Amino acid sequence: MSPSFDFTSPDNYVLNCSTLLTELPVMERAQAAKDAGFSQVEFWWPFDGNPTPTSAEVDEFIASLESAGVALKGLNFWAGNMAGGDRGMVSIKGAEEDFAANVEIVVEIGRRTGCRAFNALYGLRTDGQDPAEQDQVAAANLARAAQAVDEIGGTVLVEPVSGAEAYPLKRYADAAEVVAAVRTDGPANISVLADFFHMHVNGDDVAAVIESEAANFGHIQIADAEGRGAPGTGSLPLRDWIDRAYDLGYTGSIALEYKQDRATAFDWLTHAAQTA
Repeated sequence: MSPSFDFTSPDNYVLNCSTLLTELPVMERAQAAKDAGFSQVEFWWPFDGNPTPTSAEVDEFIASLESAGVALKGLNFWAGNMAGGDRGMVSIKGAEEDFAANVEIVVEIGRRTGCRAFNALYGLRTDGQDPAEQDQVAAANLARAAQAVDEIGGTVLVEPVSGAEAYPLKRYADAAEVVAAVRTDGPANISVLADFFHMHVNGDDVAAVIESEAANFGHIQIADAEGRGAPGTGSLPLRDWIDRAYDLGYTGSIALEYKQDRATAFDWLTHAAQTA
C-alpha cells in the first residue's frame, strides 16, 4: 500500500461533483466540496449536454473552481444527454463533428485548470447503426481525443459502465480491448478507468482484475454495492481493494463517484477516522 494514502482523509480523494452535491447548482458544487474538506474534484461534462458551451460558460465553470480553491483532477468529454439516457457519444455515427469540437474545448479547460484525466464514455449501441461501424467511429474519436489532450500531457480514459444494457463495455476486459486497439495504431495516452462499482455489478472479479492489472489502471472510481452509496453502505471490500491496487503499482487517484444525499454523504469518513 502507498504509505501516503490515508483512507480517512478527504484530501486523498477526488470528489465527483456530478454524482454528489447534486442538490446544488453545478457552479456551486466546487465550493461545497471545499467546505466539506475536499481539495480535488472531478465532473461529468458540466454544460447540460451542450458539446460547445460559450466562452462565458467555460469561464464561469473555471472561476467556480478557482474561487473555491480546488483542483480539477478529472473531466468527462461531452456524453450527450445523460439525463435522457445517453451514455457517451464516442461511438455514435453522425456525432463526429460535435465530438471534435468538444475535444477542443476540453483541451482548453485542461490547459487552464491543470486537469490531465479525461473520461470518454463509449456510447450505446444504437438502432440503425452497425456495431462494427460504431466501433470504428469510436476508435477514430478516441485516437483524435488522445492526440489532442497529449498536447497538455493528458490521458483519455475508457470505462466499463453498468445500468445500461446497450452500453457494450461492461467489464474491465471490454474497455481494455478498446484501449489496446487504439494504442496499436495510435497514441499511447489512453487507459482504462477502473470503476470498482460498475465492474462488480457487471460480474467482474474485481480482486482478480486488481491482481493482474492494477499497475495499468488510468484512474479508480469507487462506490459501494448494492446501491451505489458511500463506502460502508454496502458489502464491497473497497478499503482492501484500494490498498491492494497501490501495493501492486497503481499511482493515481481514488475518486468518489457514489450517490448519496449531501446531508449524510461524508459521514463514513468521520466513522473511518474514529475507528482507524
